[in-house]
Amino acid sequence: MTAEPATAGEHEAASDSPATRGGTLRTADFDYDLPEELIAARPAHRRDASRLLVLDRDTGLPSDHDFTDLPRFLSPGDALVLNDTRVFPARLVGRKPTGAAAEILLLHPLPEDPAGATWEALVRPGGKLKPGRTVDVAADLRVRIDDSTPGGGRRVILEGPDDPWELIQRHGRVPLPPYINRDGDDQDRERYQTVYARWWGSVAAPTAGLHFTRELLRRIRSRGVRLARITLHVGVGTFRPVDAELPEEHRLHQERYTVSPEAAGTLNEVRTLGGRVWVVGTTSARTLETVVEGDGRFRAGDGWTDLFIYPPYRFRAVDGLLTNFHLPRSSLLMLVSAFGGLEPVLAAYAHAVRGRYRFYSYGDAMLVI
Repeated sequence: MTAEPATAGEHEAASDSPATRGGTLRTADFDYDLPEELIAARPAHRRDASRLLVLDRDTGLPSDHDFTDLPRFLSPGDALVLNDTRVFPARLVGRKPTGAAAEILLLHPLPEDPAGATWEALVRPGGKLKPGRTVDVAADLRVRIDDSTPGGGRRVILEGPDDPWELIQRHGRVPLPPYINRDGDDQDRERYQTVYARWWGSVAAPTAGLHFTRELLRRIRSRGVRLARITLHVGVGTFRPVDAELPEEHRLHQERYTVSPEAAGTLNEVRTLGGRVWVVGTTSARTLETVVEGDGRFRAGDGWTDLFIYPPYRFRAVDGLLTNFHLPRSSLLMLVSAFGGLEPVLAAYAHAVRGRYRFYSYGDAMLVI
């Protein structure tokens, strides 16, 4: 599902992209240069020790802050929306019967198997792991390639004496993004997870939430800001670069979301009383834009979303966006540009590069107000 045309009363960034100047918006418009040394390979020494770049949509100007300054941008009566998904150890490393190395990245269990042993997955090497092949992960876990799936994935079956989920927890590894370029370790099991993570299901962290500590959340609540927890299980498709020449030709993989009646009720009350809705991360933004009604009210429910947001797009659910710095040509950068304006966002990224901000999953944060 791609971005829909705006209707009266909706909220659009003052975008100065080629699309809003009468030209054609291209994926190349979302490119920027990043020195490799600014890619954060490790988290900050403390979660809230990150920096915070604040981009004011009205002026288009960035300003430099510490992440612990975040509460002062929020007002009593506002809502802060958190994605409480939990990353599971989705990476299974093993060997084929020939002894050659192989890897399985579990994406999500398939509903037709109530036992939880059948999954959709990505495999490596893809050309060698065809249906019928097996990968030995441990003495008590073998993965059998059962079938191919649309988009180049595999349907796999976990074989072992114990509950499949227990086997995954026992032998799985943290699925760090490839640009971190190292294996996950014990530190990642804690830090590549938000402090409010609850429901297992993501293969990648909602990284804007990694900066929060329980103390910082307490400070935010003490200001009269209400917290609303929603769930979107993040898949690998969200972080892949857009390969199509035109964004409108790209399709996102579907991701599972849940918005509880409690969360929807909180957001509707905040909106009715004139408060603002701040979202932590592009995942929260996509979820709320999926469930918001035409009148601006939020509906509870669960389902799958493939909503792809890029400029120009009118936001009906989001008043403020907290996010990390994203890869060039990614759907995440496109969403942020739809909210903050393409040229202001790219100018803010250039400011962050000059200021030696840390980028990507373990990097610093950006607040668009």
